[in-house]
Amino acid sequence: MGAYVVKRLLEMIPVVILVTILVFLMLQLTGDPVRAIIGVGESLDEEQIELLRHELGLDRPLHVQYVTWLASVCRGDFGRSNHSRRLVTDELKVRLPVTLQLGLVAWLFSNVIAIPAGIISAVRYRSALDIGTTALATGGVAVPGFWLGIMLILLFGVKLGWLPTHGFVNFFDNPLESLKHLALPAFAMGLAGAALNMRQTRSAMLEVLAQDYIRTARAKGLRERSVIWVHALKNALLPVVTLMGLQIGRLFGGAVVIETLFAIPGMGRLLVNAVFLQDFPVVQACVLIIALAVLFANLATDLIYAQLDPRIRYA
Repeated sequence: MGAYVVKRLLEMIPVVILVTILVFLMLQLTGDPVRAIIGVGESLDEEQIELLRHELGLDRPLHVQYVTWLASVCRGDFGRSNHSRRLVTDELKVRLPVTLQLGLVAWLFSNVIAIPAGIISAVRYRSALDIGTTALATGGVAVPGFWLGIMLILLFGVKLGWLPTHGFVNFFDNPLESLKHLALPAFAMGLAGAALNMRQTRSAMLEVLAQDYIRTARAKGLRERSVIWVHALKNALLPVVTLMGLQIGRLFGGAVVIETLFAIPGMGRLLVNAVFLQDFPVVQACVLIIALAVLFANLATDLIYAQLDPRIRYA
């Protein structure tokens, strides 16, 4: 297992490099960041513009800029923001924990509710509960997250006034107030994942419950609870675990929209602002972190497979 983990970590390196190269090249197509820094209403002569471009290192060839940035990243230095001139690392230290807390709450919501609902729906196949749960799951997949977020703000924030609609409170400073601020954005961000997990759990459980070894377990007189939660669930979770791992990347992507909508000062909102301002160091750092999060989530998913199914062995 240790050799497999090392092999996977080594395989991540070319993937990360490819992602960063693509992002770097795409950013070059967005325009001149120096013009974005100067602004529309400001005017500088060409000598001042070239001086600013030199200070930012934008006058060097593209491959030199990329290699210089990559070498700095390997040393733990993401550079400075082109606009605020703050260290990108300092920005991420503030923004990343916010996104992680939001993503964790949304991820827990999409799994803690969805998996039991899928199991119950499969056990009570074709009942009114099964039909209703499946209908809700279908609606959850179809509803766009940004539209749901707006509706939640209007209903629970503006009309009823039950929950705050913007801002963020650190969980470790005030857990209750933090959960209040995260409730609406986490629900909007995690609903689609919950619906997908519920439908996948239901489908996998139905398939497993039809297997011969489940009928044998029941014929031996095992309690139905043991049959469902011990024998069936462990095998049914394999495809669900895949979705749970893939949701990591989806949550980071959803944070871009949800954090902007709910005015949450996280990494998603930082990324949106950096794209509009053509702040290349910030964009590259954010994309690199998202890529690493997805890759490590996939690795963790593969390792969990081996724990759920003893037949799976990695060389």
